[in-house]
Amino acid sequence: MKGQRPEGLVLGFQPSSYGFGWAAFTSPLSLYDWGHCHTKNQKNLRCLRRLEKLIVRLQPETIVLEAFDAGTKRSDRIKDLCKAVIALAVEHRIEIAVYSRGQVRACFGTVGARSRQEVAEAIARSFDELRPRLPKPRAAWDAPDRRMAIFDAAAAVLTHYQFDASKLLGSLHRDVEGA
Repeated sequence: MKGQRPEGLVLGFQPSSYGFGWAAFTSPLSLYDWGHCHTKNQKNLRCLRRLEKLIVRLQPETIVLEAFDAGTKRSDRIKDLCKAVIALAVEHRIEIAVYSRGQVRACFGTVGARSRQEVAEAIARSFDELRPRLPKPRAAWDAPDRRMAIFDAAAAVLTHYQFDASKLLGSLHRDVEGA
């Protein structure tokens, strides 16, 4: 982590079967900090404690999650963890943004990245500091590499920036048309 905490920090949170990965950005072109948390037991409780420490340290304005609702293939434990993350964010007065995997895929489809591995590779090409953490492509029968959660968190944040920019440009376009 760098010196003084910048304003406008956006924190991506990606739960996994091992714990969670996270990535904090100050802008779409500026990765501020990242990491992953692994737990063996009492996973949700320990993940929430670690996330709260991150919130206190980073003081993000927004936390971004990948969708976890009934239409997703997430375990009940992960869904419960995501609901608890939202409650924690509300308690700390932090905005929450949730994007579907389809929205993330659409965001990265513009650069030809469709799979999780291709998205992670696109992120690693853009952020040199993450390149050494890029997991190798896995066989279908292998469990996902724990580090993939960092890239999934970063992808969610970059999707958030793209959707926010689209909303802003749409608003400006409507203002120009109305003038």
